[in-house]
Amino acid sequence: MSIIIRQGIKADLPQVLELIKELAEFEREPHEVENTLEQLEEDGFGKQPVFEFFVAEDQESKKMVGLALYFYSYSTWKGKCIYLEDLIVTQLERGKGIGKRLLDRIIVKAKEENCYRVVWQVLDWNEPAIKFYKSLGADIPKEWLTCRLVKKQIDSYVPME
Repeated sequence: MSIIIRQGIKADLPQVLELIKELAEFEREPHEVENTLEQLEEDGFGKQPVFEFFVAEDQESKKMVGLALYFYSYSTWKGKCIYLEDLIVTQLERGKGIGKRLLDRIIVKAKEENCYRVVWQVLDWNEPAIKFYKSLGADIPKEWLTCRLVKKQIDSYVPME
């Protein structure tokens, strides 16, 4: 199998959505996927794109076997950053270096764009991923906790006046 890493295009989005669903299954949260192909098209290729992605593609079958979806964030202390939302390798292809190649491409992109840092999250129970990220020299700080409001909370939020 010959794998290439390339910038994602709009025609890739059906396979992207399938990989997202596969990741949700792996993370034991398949019911949480609410995104649609139409939303991915708007958010990635509409008037104001908010994400980009790289794909790992089998050159022979043209099947997507991996994905690195990212967007730019900003540190008030440091400047432009890349946030890696998801690094996904289909289950049958894990352990073959595809995730490393996708992460390498993200880091090269960060260098090209003069970014200060690349940030991502990992579930605390995903020991293989934690071991992989540590092997690359990544810091996994315990003191930073993830905070978030989900759509239901956003919709019901009343700002103080």
